[in-house]
Formats: sequence, C-alpha cells, structure tokens
Amino acid sequence: MKKVSFFTLAFLILTAISLLAVAVYVLDLDRQISTHFEGRRWELPARIYARPLELYIGKTLTLDELTKELLQLHYSQIESPEKPGEYSVRGNRVIFYSRNSPFPDALRPAMAVELAIQDKTITHLADHNTQEPITLFQLEPVQYASIYPTHNEDRLLINLADVPELLIRTLLLVEDKSFYNHWGIRPTAIIRAALANIKAGKTVQGGSTLTQQLVKNIFLSSEQTLPRKINEAVMALLLEYHYSKDEIMEAYLNEVYLGQDGKRAIHGFAMASRFYYGRDLAELEPAQIALLVGIVKGASYYNPRRHPERATARRNQVLDILASAKGIVPEKTEQLKNSPLTVTQKIPSGITPYPAFLQLVRKQLKRDYKDADLRSEGLSIFTTLDPIIQQQAEKSLTGELATIEKNRGDKPPKTLQGSLVIASVDQGEVVAVVGSRTPGQAGFNRALDMKRPIGSIIKPAVYLTALTRPESYNLLTTLYDTPLKVPMSGKDWQPENYDKTFHGPLPLIQALAHSYNVATVQLGMDLGLDAVIDTIHGLGIEEDITAYPSLLLGAIELPPIDVLQVYQTIAAGGYKTPLRSILAVTDQTNTTLQRYPLTVQQAADPGAVFCLTTALQAATTTGTAKSIQHLLPEGLTVAGKTGTTDNLRDSWFAGFSGQHVAVAWVGRDDNTSTGLTGATGALKIWAATMAGISTSPLQPQPPETIDWYYSDISAGTILNPKCGKDQGPALPFIRGGVLPEASSCKQEQHDNSFEQKLQRGINNILDFLH
Repeated sequence: MKKVSFFTLAFLILTAISLLAVAVYVLDLDRQISTHFEGRRWELPARIYARPLELYIGKTLTLDELTKELLQLHYSQIESPEKPGEYSVRGNRVIFYSRNSPFPDALRPAMAVELAIQDKTITHLADHNTQEPITLFQLEPVQYASIYPTHNEDRLLINLADVPELLIRTLLLVEDKSFYNHWGIRPTAIIRAALANIKAGKTVQGGSTLTQQLVKNIFLSSEQTLPRKINEAVMALLLEYHYSKDEIMEAYLNEVYLGQDGKRAIHGFAMASRFYYGRDLAELEPAQIALLVGIVKGASYYNPRRHPERATARRNQVLDILASAKGIVPEKTEQLKNSPLTVTQKIPSGITPYPAFLQLVRKQLKRDYKDADLRSEGLSIFTTLDPIIQQQAEKSLTGELATIEKNRGDKPPKTLQGSLVIASVDQGEVVAVVGSRTPGQAGFNRALDMKRPIGSIIKPAVYLTALTRPESYNLLTTLYDTPLKVPMSGKDWQPENYDKTFHGPLPLIQALAHSYNVATVQLGMDLGLDAVIDTIHGLGIEEDITAYPSLLLGAIELPPIDVLQVYQTIAAGGYKTPLRSILAVTDQTNTTLQRYPLTVQQAADPGAVFCLTTALQAATTTGTAKSIQHLLPEGLTVAGKTGTTDNLRDSWFAGFSGQHVAVAWVGRDDNTSTGLTGATGALKIWAATMAGISTSPLQPQPPETIDWYYSDISAGTILNPKCGKDQGPALPFIRGGVLPEASSCKQEQHDNSFEQKLQRGINNILDFLH
C-alpha cells in the first residue's frame, strides 16, 4: 500500500477541519434563522384604544364633535367618499366610509354610513348605499397610546394577502426584479456592484436582493465588510432553502426600516403608511405607494418631512420605473409626478396625548399582565377613554386656572395646580383623567397619586349614615349648629364654621346644603365615628381610616380617583360599581383574552341615598355651590358638594349629572394657601367641563320605599296637601320612618306613583330655597 506523505495527510486534516468549521459556521447561522422564523418573529407593542364612538338616532352629538373624532382617526375630507377613511360634510349631513376595524371577537367590515345631526342630536342614521336604517353603529376606536418593546421598534403586522398588489409590483421593480427566480443572491449583481464601488472608491451601488436586505435588517449590522457580506449571502441562501418566496416577501414587508420618530423606529409598510399618511395601507394612492417604496433606499436621506425635494425626486424616479413597466398609464405619470407628497404635517407621535389616563390603564393592567408581555405580545387593549370628554376636561382645567390667576394677578411661582376625573354614573367607566395643568406632559399624576385632605366633600357620608336610620333621622330632623366642645386627649376640640358664626337649630337638609361644620360634627358624634367610617368604606374607600373626630370635616387624605368612587356610588343610587378603565384585551388574532365586565354591589340603602341626593341638589341651588347655576346650561340639573380645607389650601368639588360623575381639585404643590374655596376654584372647572360635554340632567327615580310630603322647611314640619303646595315644597321620606311634627293642617301622605310629582317636588324645593 502506498504511504501517504506527511504533507498530504496534513492537508487532508486541515481540509477536514476547515470543512467542519464551515459546517459548524453554517449550522450556527441556520440555527439563528430557524430560531427567529419558527418562533415569534417580532416583539410587538401593545396598542391602546379609546372607546368606540356609538352612533344611534337620538344620541346627543354635535357636528364638531363628530368631525373631530374622524380627524383623530385620520379620515380625509373629500367631496364624495368612495373608500375607507374618507368623509364629507354637506350642511347638517355627514357621509363617512368606515374602515375594517377590530373589535373584541369581531372584525367590523368597512361600510358607507350617512347621518344627519339637528340641534345637537342624531336624527338620521343609515347605510349610505342602500338607505337601510342603522340601529346602532360603532365607529372604529381611536388608538391613543402604545406600550413599546425595549428596543422601541414600532410595527403593524400585515398579511401578504392584504398588501396592495401595486406595492408588491413596485417594490420588485425597484429593489429586486428577479426575486421570484433567484435563490437568495445574484452573483452577477454582486460582482457588478463591487466593480462599481471599487471604481468610485466608495459605495455607490448595491447588489443585495430582498432576501439579503431582510437578513441584514434582522440579523446583521449595516457595515460594509467582507465577513458581513459573506454572512449575509450564506444566510440568504439558508433562508431561501427553508422558506417560500411568499413567506420571505411577507417578512420583508413587515421588517423593512422606513423611518424614525425620536427613539421610536418605524418598521414595515403598514406602520409607515400610518406614520406618513395617517391611513391604512389599502387606502394609499399610487404616488403614495411610490414614495414608501422609494424611501426603502434611505429612510433618513429621503425623509419627506425633512427633505421634501429629495423625497419628491425619489418618488418620481420610482413612478418613472413603474410607468416604463406599464404599471401605471403613461399619460397619468406626469400628473402623479406633479402631485404634492401629501404626508401629514404633524408627525403621529408614539407618545400618548393622554398620559394621565394611560397611567390609570397601566395600573389596572398590572393586576393581570406582566410588563414584558405588554411590551412584546402585540396585545390590543380597549379602554373606556372618551376623547371628546377628555379634551373638554383638559380645556376646562387649563382655561379656568389661567382665568383665576389672571383675574387675581398671580404670577409665577404662584401657580395653581389641578386635577379632574370623570366617570359614567351607571357603568363606572372612567372617561377622562387630567393629572395636571399641562395635561399632555407625562409627570406626577395628581388625579391618581396625590393624597390631600378632602374637606367637606366627606360630609355626605356623615349624613348618609344618619339617613340610613330612618327611625331617627330624615331631611327635616333638627340639628344643632351651636358651640361645641369635643373632648380630646390634651386640649378639647372646638370646631368652627367657615363664616365664624353659629346658626342655631336647623333642619338636616340645610345643614348639609350650607355645609355647616359644627352641626355636622354634632351629628357625626351622635352617630358614632365607627358608623361613619363603615359608611365611607361601603361607598368605596378601601384604606384604613383612624377614628378621629376631625375626619367628620374631611381630615382624611385621599386621591381624587378615590373620591370619584365614593360619589359614583352615591350617583348610582347606592349601588357601587368599581371604577374601570379597561373593557377588553385581545391578542394578535383578535381573540379576546380577558373582559372586564360590569359588577354592581348594593352599598347603601337606595331610599337613604335618594334623600341624600335631594340635599346635594339643594346645595347646588341655594347652598355653598349655588354659583353653579350661572355656569351650567339651562335645564342641566346636578347635585354636588364643595370642599375646602384649612387655610384654603385645597379647593374641591364633587358632583354628578344624570349621566356623569366628576371630581375636581385645585391646590398648590407646596401646600400653601390658594385663597380659593371649593366654590371659587374647583367648582368652576367642574362646571365648565359639564357645560362643554353632552350629558343629561339629574332626574333621580325614587325607590318604592319613598313617600312625599309637602313641607315647611324653616319650621321643620310637614303639611297637609289642603294647606296648599305654595306653602312648601315636597320632600322625600322613607316609608315607615320617623316623620317630622305635623302642622296644624291634617297630615296626609301623597300618592307614590309620581314621575311628574317627583320633578315638581324637586322644582318646588328649589323655588322655596331660592
């Protein structure tokens, strides 16, 4: 047998080692590709949506509110809507073409809708094409926030089947004509590009296929070195070996880098369409598609907002390529080349315009989801935010604070701060959160995280405690607003009224309406502090409360959101609905992962709450909040309570209409005096908000346990109807409870079937107290 020489053996061993090394190298690259493409290919941000705007005949809605909502959804106003994302206004009629939009467990198809608005009310709603009446239509919800992956990549995934054919054709013509015929690389193109680059002494030409571009975007850096180019070529071949052309094309369409917004990177054509045009990919015109394809070459260099001339030239170059391949009609090419870029002037920032509300959503999400999942799983989170009410709340708070400071001549650093939270009465859905007077800036959220003494807005809990004992108390029960000493360890406590005077014996309804401190403390001590604390907890406050007598006047520190829960329970007739900001969460396939259903629990006797509401209505007509009558539209009846803390440090107002409950606070961050009472500060913000939104007047329906009696409030007595209703208003009393002393007229109970009598009774009490 012929002996193998040492050199031959060495060569064979080195060759084997080299082949093994190459094999290991290729297998490692193959593992990287398989790991990425077989698992989850991208970390996707969570997208957070507002409530869908519901449209139905009879709904209160202005034309301005509807058009603002459409503009937030980036609808384009044109003469005659023909495709999704377009609308027109003709007098009091609006025609809009809705988009395909995801709702939990459903994909609502696009359709043309026609409606008419008369006197701030929808009077006509129908399918524009068939004129078939529509009972209820939900406009797609506004996306107002995202929770981004740690690498800050923003993308909207799109299936290849949903990509416009013109986009794919244009992309192939410009970037890779032979994509469907090569194996991932084009050797001739690589050689041609290399020669051109050597001749120019710099990179002037690329030879990359779409597959190579995809590999570079996902796995490699952009440096122009030989090792990186080798990796790119090998990985492109491996990618083509494992996956079909359509799979590679779909991945490319979702991965390609197309822009930057601060730290947020825009990836994929679907996201780029929203970023540059505010529209879905299917809604784009040929010239817009040409621009997106054109900036693949260099998203920063051809940025249409920063470099419109470059972008226009690049777009027109793409249009010429498309025309030469007969992708568009030649005579139309010049028209398209002369058209404006049409990109939105305002960058659709990835920063939410409503950071305070987003903080509430994230707090509630943390109960059920890990932060890593929120940043990567592509969840859709449907919330209760009402953009129309949110914007009005922000406008009211910032505007009223500025007016107060201007009228008083305040100058920095004497700046006021404020917060405002609003929810629906029946559903407990938080619709707006304003955390500061600069609502668009993220920072300390006074609506959620600030704890301040709440003052007299705690008093309804004291009076509710009494009214739940109808055997002892009613609206005309005599309370004593007279000098009082409360024994304390050390020095006795002697509460005072705001006006520094005592008002003697007076009926319970007046003591609450006028917010008399001494009468309230006397009542609270008679009831027992533990009983009052139990009522406060029942209304929705979960934290421990120390039984100090001063808590009867609001010496308890709470954030506005907690106060909102208390007043929501009162506004809902004693039925507590835990406040919620999330309706549902869905995954990438629009499958519902979790719903946040309405839950209701009876927290207080409805009859007692009804009587309390009557007193709180009186507070807004002749009591401490009577100035609100000049700030609200005629006919908008409300109930509420002012709150002012020691040395005028905190100004509060909490109250409700028939539809909405809200809490406003005004103060200073350094806890110095504002010089404002609840009525001169927070009440103005509250009233401006209610006056600016669509809400219903308060018309509470009495429980079956309520009887009505004409009353002489000043005397604390009830009257016989024969005495004449002009002698006094009708007041509610809980059936079977103690009644006030009867007047010389014979006592007679009124009929209890009385929607009209209820309204008349309320009107009578208001007239009387005036």
